[in-house]
Amino acid sequence: MRKKLLLAGIAAAAAIVLTACSGNDPMSSDTGGAGGDPGKIIVGSADFAESQLLATIYSRALQNAGVEVEEKLNIGSREVYLQALRDGSINLLPEYNGSLLKQLDNDADSSDRTGIRAQLDTLLAPEGIIVLDEAEAENADTLVAVSDVAAQYGLVSISDLAPIAQKLTLAGPAEWKSRFEGVPGLQEVYGLEFEEFKVLDAGGPLTLAALQNGQAQVGDMFSSDPAIAENGLVALVDDKGLFPPANILPVIREEAATEKVRTVLNRISATLTTEQLMRMNGRVAAGDDIGTIADDWLSEQGL
Repeated sequence: MRKKLLLAGIAAAAAIVLTACSGNDPMSSDTGGAGGDPGKIIVGSADFAESQLLATIYSRALQNAGVEVEEKLNIGSREVYLQALRDGSINLLPEYNGSLLKQLDNDADSSDRTGIRAQLDTLLAPEGIIVLDEAEAENADTLVAVSDVAAQYGLVSISDLAPIAQKLTLAGPAEWKSRFEGVPGLQEVYGLEFEEFKVLDAGGPLTLAALQNGQAQVGDMFSSDPAIAENGLVALVDDKGLFPPANILPVIREEAATEKVRTVLNRISATLTTEQLMRMNGRVAAGDDIGTIADDWLSEQGL
């Protein structure tokens, strides 16, 4: 009897702990039920700063237009947040057109920018998901090399790494271990076998720090990141087209895409440029508040 009582107490304590901890889960919600209130837009984002910034811009613009919004930012990698979109835990997020296409169908043709939208529509429609207008702003995966290694070996393109990759450490996010636009693609398309793949973050401060302190010589960064130029990193030309285009666009569940919501989000896409995005990313890197950056940009654009 004492043993049973002890086990029951442990189970009850565990339940209390789990309930208390659930408040830290970006996917938890007080709205009740998948997707929450039918008229509410639940904005999600990936687990890196630019995605959170874009999601905040969407959120603040919709709120300015009188739309009820809830934010569930910093969810995780594409594999994780797409599942949240599919199950209704969120109903809107910022995405990158070619990268999303390759995630949905690795055999899809992402080389023709004009055909990406139609392919996305075909792949997402059966799941009740649509994409809206894409922006001129783009942020593609970019393989960068530290300046001294680039100068020593005359690195200009990714192909130039082939003779020396086995001497170098590559830094990138965990999903690069299995995602084709990562280690597998670098092996298959370019024949690159690095000495080590160091799992860090997606073009974020950990990858940058590893490149700065010599823990890695090559890393995954994003083309709109001002840290590439600021730190003298060399962006290598993707001469065999491994990385797809990455224009920013809203992805939304169709039932949430009212006329007002579509108008607001398409106005953002019509305005956002890569240069503006780089400036905002620079402010994020300097420690400015993401909400303030989003509000400033919306005010400047009259949104």
